[in-house]
Amino acid sequence: MRQSQRYELYQTRIREMREEADISQDKIGMYLHVVQKTYSDYENGRLRMPVSQLIRLAKFYDVSMDYITGVSNIRGHFPKE
Repeated sequence: MRQSQRYELYQTRIREMREEADISQDKIGMYLHVVQKTYSDYENGRLRMPVSQLIRLAKFYDVSMDYITGVSNIRGHFPKE
């Protein structure tokens, strides 16, 4: 899988997880300390989401970073500290 395809996959995955959890972009944006427009730009590929934000989402949804980034199709759990 090319890197651009993986990037597109992470956009799709963060949208799917948000929609499955029935959470608005505004609420996720508040959790990430960004405005809704910025979060929308992450999901739509207009901005690249910083790794620190991806980690926060992985913790929030309790999924592995491998799943969010497209390295794996298995959701797994976020590692407990």
